[in-house]
Amino acid sequence: MAGAARARRNAPPREEVLAAAMDMIAERGLEKLTMAALGRAVGMSSGHLLYYFHSKDELLLQTLEWSESRLGAERGRLLTRTAPARERLDAYVDLYVPDGHRDPHWTLWLEVWNRSQNADDDARDRQAAIEGAWHRDLVALIAEGVSRGEFRPVDADRFAARLRALLDGFSIHVAIGLRGTDRGQVLGHVREFLDEALHPDA
Repeated sequence: MAGAARARRNAPPREEVLAAAMDMIAERGLEKLTMAALGRAVGMSSGHLLYYFHSKDELLLQTLEWSESRLGAERGRLLTRTAPARERLDAYVDLYVPDGHRDPHWTLWLEVWNRSQNADDDARDRQAAIEGAWHRDLVALIAEGVSRGEFRPVDADRFAARLRALLDGFSIHVAIGLRGTDRGQVLGHVREFLDEALHPDA
């Protein structure tokens, strides 16, 4: 009991641990993120990390949730500013698509989803909450564009589901560094698709 109390007193703030994990993924890649290496980076033993996170799967999911909270704040800022709906939609797409090969957030996202095959219901619900936040914001933006006459009439929920599937497919290609698919090409493809699909005269 005394050891557990000492661990609680000596542990760095949770956010510091998650930020350090994200930094390690960005600098060294996911394969170098071990509990021992992360523990050294934050001044904790791997045993103490396991005390707090219980497993590497939980550490990765919490790191993804932390990263998503930061992206969510940025997404909210972009989508609530005063600008045409299409301009904000382009900003949404720009934020969604990875920066390039081995983008740390997408590297982590892919790993968490790969591990989710054996995840429990709680972990699956938390992953669904991440996806749901992106989806709801996109639905609201498309519906707003339709109501203002900037976009042709579409079912916002159905269109958002299809657009996110398109973005996910392209984004995976960028994140894994598939030859012939870079970020600039993907953004061009998506903007062309949006021009064809949402223009009021389409």
